[in-house]
Parts: sequence; C-alpha cells; structure tokens
Amino acid sequence: MKLTKKSHACVRLEKEGQTLVIDPGGFSEEDAALGADAILVTHEHPDHFDEFRLRAAMENNPAAHIWTLKSVADQVEAAFPGRVHTVGHGDTFTAAGFDVQVHGELHAVIHPDIPRITNVGYLIDGGKVFHPGDALTVPGQAVETLLVPVMAPWNKISEVIDYVREVGPRRAYDVHDALLTDLALPLYEGHLGRLGGTEHQRLHPGAWTEV
Repeated sequence: MKLTKKSHACVRLEKEGQTLVIDPGGFSEEDAALGADAILVTHEHPDHFDEFRLRAAMENNPAAHIWTLKSVADQVEAAFPGRVHTVGHGDTFTAAGFDVQVHGELHAVIHPDIPRITNVGYLIDGGKVFHPGDALTVPGQAVETLLVPVMAPWNKISEVIDYVREVGPRRAYDVHDALLTDLALPLYEGHLGRLGGTEHQRLHPGAWTEV
C-alpha cells in the first residue's frame, strides 16, 4: 500500500489501482481529494472536512463515494444521492477495495466549556493504517502504521507520547501538523522519536512511503 502525506491531517492511500483519501480539509491542498475512488472524513471541523474539496473530487469521479459520520453526511448527501454513507463506531465496510473498521465516538476535549462533537477513526485493512481523527482513540487491536495527531488545541506532547505507547504500532507518522512552525517540528519529532517506543518519522507534504 502506498501512503502519501498531504498537508495537515490528510493522507492518500493507494493499492491495486484504487485510491482512498482521508480528511481532505481546508488546510490541505485544493486537489488533495482529486482522483479519489473513496473518501473518509473523521469529523466536521474545517481542517478535516472541506465541502469544496469533497465536491470537486465527487464531480471529478462520478463513481467516487464518501463514508463519514452523520454531521458531515447531512451537509453533502443531497448533492450526491446514493454516494454518501453514514457510519459510526463499530461499523465495518469496504471502500475502493480497502477494508475499513470504524473506531471512536467523540472528539477530544478542547475545553470543558466547548461541547464535544462526534469523531470517528478509521482502521484500514485489518490494522495496516489507523487514522484517529481528532481523538486519541485506541482501536484495541494491532496497528502497523499509526497516524499521530501531533499538535492540536486539544492535546499536549506528553499525551501524544503516551498514546503512541498505548497503541504500540510498528511505526508512527505525523499528521495534524500544520499548526507547527519549522522551528517547533524538530522538538516534537525528537520527543516522539526518543520516547514513543516505536519507529517514528515525519513525511513532508507530497512525500510517500510503502506501508
């Protein structure tokens, strides 16, 4: 499987001529979802869900489908009848040849005064890749490649390190990193690399690797 990092929380997965895109949000490239056969969205925040990017991808490929939670599906399903699928914790499905399990229910706490919204994570092909969205969800089974939300208004580095340790993946790649400056990136990478207990790497936007 080929994994390509896009800006912020978005990644593209490719295998056997099919492409799956996760979280093409407003911080990602405008063409982040173009060419996708399937799109997964973890939650409704604009850095993960951008209606312009979804519509462009769906119009570019009339066979493309979206899987997401209800708050996002409600905003796009009228434009693409039969092509938007609502999912929640515990669901399993196949999207563009990828087997997907849904894990998690709520976004991490930003502040007690801010109501929590729904957030789901996606476990791909039995644990090859796990994207948790905006939560430190532990899927409860082996994970080869964990996409780690390294910096957000709702987390701190000690929590991220403990999350990587708890999931125990074979390797971890950064996502949710657009809020970090170039000066801060080496600090985060150093802490995760030394303390996370697994192989840790950062892919720059546009870079790819085999997983």
